[in-house]
Amino acid sequence: MDLGIKGRRALVCASSKGLGRACAEALAAEGVHVTMTARGAEALAAAAAALRKAYPDVEILEVAGDITTPDGRAAALKACPEPDILVNNAGGPPPGNFRDWTRDDWIKALDANMLTPIELIKATVDKMIERKFGRIVNITSAAVKAPIDVLGLSNGARTGLTGFVAGLSRKTVRHNVTINALLPGPFDTDRLRGVAAGQAKASGATPEQILQARMNENPAGRFGDPEEFGLACAFLCGARSGYITGQNILLDGGAFPGTL
Repeated sequence: MDLGIKGRRALVCASSKGLGRACAEALAAEGVHVTMTARGAEALAAAAAALRKAYPDVEILEVAGDITTPDGRAAALKACPEPDILVNNAGGPPPGNFRDWTRDDWIKALDANMLTPIELIKATVDKMIERKFGRIVNITSAAVKAPIDVLGLSNGARTGLTGFVAGLSRKTVRHNVTINALLPGPFDTDRLRGVAAGQAKASGATPEQILQARMNENPAGRFGDPEEFGLACAFLCGARSGYITGQNILLDGGAFPGTL
């Protein structure tokens, strides 16, 4: 399927690996010029080089820096000041017990997973409206629909972003600017293994046992492949996806029942 976005420009945050990288690659495959960001310069450079080699007809820019900081956002927007496509993504806060979290922990989570996406939307959405095209995809979490107890920091911040987008997305859609969220369940990423390590510490099981149990419990019998996630993101960014907005789309292999 030709998604009709060849030649468009995308800013994909936290895209050196995992789900962010999968989104950047899927967009590059559609002929989109992609600006990638990540905190780790070495991993980002390697990811960008791989995309340039695979898709020589598109421009791949890289901006190393922390997108959750004002300086990181300024650098990303300097490299890609008027994206047609914005994919918001940032690493989730660590799992734990709410009794151990300080106010600073909460503020850090809100900055990364709620306020940073809002700031990037604020910086780009009006130009999208002027051009009569814009696609914004927020990578959040399946925990938005089915909260996970050890991910309270993530639950709170990402649900706040979801509430904000619910209103804005219904004001921009008449201008062909859509805002949606992709809610990953268990995908084969570093984040999945990090959460498993936290759960193992709390339960006394090993991380490997936690991961195997989660895989066995999933109706799909496996974890998601990041490529699947990237393709879903690219579809939402397509020229013909303008009638989809304000949605929270769960990609979880059926792991979260009762969310229809």
